Amino acid sequence: MARPGHSAWPLLVGMLLLFAASASGQTQDCLSATFQGGRTFQTCNSMPVLGASLHWTYHAENGTADIAFRAPQVSGGWVAWGINPNGLSMGGSNVFIASQDSNGVVSVLPTVLEGTSPTLSSRSLNFEVPVTPTAEYVAGVYTIFTTVKLPSNTTTQNTVWQAGPGNTQAISQHPTSGANLQSTRRLDFLSGQSTGGGSNSRLHRRNIHGILNAVSWGILIPLGAMIARYLRVFEAADPAWFYLHISCQLSGYILGVAGWALGLKLGSESKGITYNPHRNIGIAIFCLATLQVFALMLRPDKKNKYRFYWNIYHHSVGYSAIVLSAINIFKGLDILKPASGWKKTYIAILATLAGVALFLEAVTWVIVLRRRKSGKPHAAANGAGWQHQQGA
Repeated sequence: MARPGHSAWPLLVGMLLLFAASASGQTQDCLSATFQGGRTFQTCNSMPVLGASLHWTYHAENGTADIAFRAPQVSGGWVAWGINPNGLSMGGSNVFIASQDSNGVVSVLPTVLEGTSPTLSSRSLNFEVPVTPTAEYVAGVYTIFTTVKLPSNTTTQNTVWQAGPGNTQAISQHPTSGANLQSTRRLDFLSGQSTGGGSNSRLHRRNIHGILNAVSWGILIPLGAMIARYLRVFEAADPAWFYLHISCQLSGYILGVAGWALGLKLGSESKGITYNPHRNIGIAIFCLATLQVFALMLRPDKKNKYRFYWNIYHHSVGYSAIVLSAINIFKGLDILKPASGWKKTYIAILATLAGVALFLEAVTWVIVLRRRKSGKPHAAANGAGWQHQQGA
């Protein structure tokens, strides 16, 4: 049976490792921001204008959100962020304005914008602010810290932000053209999604991480193992089963490495938040899968006396990776806490794969036993039993 040349494997492995390296070095955005005092936030959005970003942690138990709003500005300017319970406009917005005085002391002014040219004075907002807002100015960037109780106890809010000239003593009007007229966005503090563009939120990346790993380690890799174990019994499937097996395994490995690298990146950006079991199992899965890739370059010929031991190693490592993958996907689902339909869907996929495997196990054993009885075993038909996988 034709096999891919061993000389191609070093190039293939090199490409896979290059892919892993590139996946782990994704473009930095709002997730790269760090805050003084070790503050961390679960989610962030890069705003489409004014170079701003919003970071927050939503607390479902009391409907509050811890906020950090960042925006670049000269020392003689101000920035603001707020929520408008009535619509996507500045008029009626409840905002926090950060500025500094002539001595460089930064302060926050909470106020309600009654119109397009409001008189700015400190006043109570139309929603609760459980913690006194603060602000800092570091390296040309203002950061406003506050905690708000989301109006009407709903997670989707009209958010506004702005920047303009002036200091604490004299806050001047912001420009009335270009980006300053585009600084509104409807944001869901629970999902991290917003209207008017894609979200760069941490939750969005966590979803991508989960999908990549579920499809790769949880579906493609087990499917590839099933193809190698069962399809090779059927004469009509030889040698197609081998190429299908390789295609599934390599596709799964590439997607899995991408998901694994994204997971490491998310972990590195979540200082103080570590899911040790999920992280450690993920690293173990990556190591086992990578060992499988390298082991293919050392695969002995079918007639080599060491082929039996190589097969034991190959199957043991492969099945271990599959079992660990299923465990880790459920751990990931527990961390991500998506809608219940996602977990049910994955359980249904696992049940389907297991059902098909049991059916094919019975069918292939019947075929193998009949061939043995007739004395005409097929060269690839011995894949149904552990001790008969010398041809793998």
